[in-house]
Amino acid sequence: MKIGIPLETAEGERRVAATPDTVKKLKKMGFEIMVSAGAGARASYRDELYEAEGAEITDHATVWSTADLLLKVAPPSLEEAKAMKSGSVFMGLLWPAENEALMTAFKEAGVSAIAMDCVPRITRAQKLDARSSMSNIDGYRAVVEAAYHFGSFFSGQFTAAGKVNPAKVLIVGAGVAGLAAIGAARGLGAQVLAFDVRAAAREQVESMGAQFLEVEIEESGEGEGGYAKAMSERFTEAQMALFKSLAPDLDVVITTALIPGRDAPKLWLSEAVAEMKAGSVVVDLAAERGGNCDATVKGELITTDNGVKVIGYTDMASRMAPTASQLYGMNFVHYLRDIKSGEGEIELDLSDVVVRSSIVTHANELLYPPPPLSELDPSSVSKEMKPAQAEAKKVESKASPAPKSSHTPVTPVAETSADDSTPNVIGDFGWKQVLISVATVLWIFLLMRSTPEAASESTRVFLNHLTVFALSCFIGWQVIWNVSHALHTPLMSVTNAISGIILVGGMLQAHGTELNTASIFGGLAVLLAMINVVGGFAVTHRMLAMFRK
Repeated sequence: MKIGIPLETAEGERRVAATPDTVKKLKKMGFEIMVSAGAGARASYRDELYEAEGAEITDHATVWSTADLLLKVAPPSLEEAKAMKSGSVFMGLLWPAENEALMTAFKEAGVSAIAMDCVPRITRAQKLDARSSMSNIDGYRAVVEAAYHFGSFFSGQFTAAGKVNPAKVLIVGAGVAGLAAIGAARGLGAQVLAFDVRAAAREQVESMGAQFLEVEIEESGEGEGGYAKAMSERFTEAQMALFKSLAPDLDVVITTALIPGRDAPKLWLSEAVAEMKAGSVVVDLAAERGGNCDATVKGELITTDNGVKVIGYTDMASRMAPTASQLYGMNFVHYLRDIKSGEGEIELDLSDVVVRSSIVTHANELLYPPPPLSELDPSSVSKEMKPAQAEAKKVESKASPAPKSSHTPVTPVAETSADDSTPNVIGDFGWKQVLISVATVLWIFLLMRSTPEAASESTRVFLNHLTVFALSCFIGWQVIWNVSHALHTPLMSVTNAISGIILVGGMLQAHGTELNTASIFGGLAVLLAMINVVGGFAVTHRMLAMFRK
């Protein structure tokens, strides 16, 4: 399968959908790569770097017309979409709710379009979440822009000439971008306040050293998919009053609030802007959707009548093009790795929650909007479901299996006669149970053979050690296997100290001057256990260092 990386033609777009590093990873997965000449130049990636990793440099039109799979940053034009061959796949930021004409063009062209901005925010899809990758950069860059246009230090200063107070920064919205902005502002030494309608955001905000603000009205702002929802008029009025009271003391305000499928809510009103000091800065990360601030002008920096600078740039991530391209390219790598069906081939399985949530057109059909996440992902169903209801759902699903999509490979199963009563022991009982049963019978036989009358002392000692070893393997397997893979590193690394038990046992076995099998294995156990202990603590310290201020 040929992957095409086109030149981005949107005004001001500096990012590219693949870097030389991600091209190398895609080549290892068996894909052929075509890159438009100059596609990475604005992100500081020259054509020679792509060629060095095995990519073919070609012209823009060839990439669009011949690629089997096309990776892109910004949504394509209608002409570009129509230039794709039927049966090909497009992946990129599409914003389908705002680009109906583009979705129709993909549908009519027979192109399977995957919107990277529609990847669901679930645990296993974090590595594919392009919105989070770009929002993280947006939040960081917002602080950089604010610091550039603010006429003072972010951190407090004590000098011979006098004292300078730290900048007071308010972050409105504690999502991915908001938390990144908090981290960057705190890193520069500012005093940071944060507001979010979601109560769950309090712990995250405070863990990063910022002060969490709230109004005295209890109302949940939790929306679907981890996003905020629109609040009541009473709550909004209290929120506006809070912001207006804070405005005179603030030096920088960064707004990040967005509600999926709607224009950005107006949160920093003209009354609050009028209360701010001359020279203070407002950075509106929702400018693309109309802005959270009344004074925002999309794509521009303006200065209000009272001297407040309002930044409405819509290309924050693009202003950090090399890093943004690398992170965005890795989102593609992870996505393709998940749907890879063979060497250089992919399979779009519509029963997969991630694929179904993000695919918008397929086989000349419009699949947007997708069903609610709770219908696609069984794990998102409330745990409070009654056992009887859960059992009823299981029975129903067994009785009426959902039909598979036409593209999904189906393995033929031989029909079984109704009067064929021959049981399938391995299939019905389970190979694990069979294996455990055989091992148990063998174990009992060996224990019977180890009685004082039937075996020597060495045989009995060996079986005792073997029993301990088998039980240790079983317990270790259960402890590690029953922990989600996503939690292995943060939860399990420090517990490698348990290997200290192995160290003690290994040293006891290796003790003595006689070199035999037991001492050799004891020394090997000491070596491997020490690697485990040191490596575990090293990983833990590296992770903790990421959260230190």
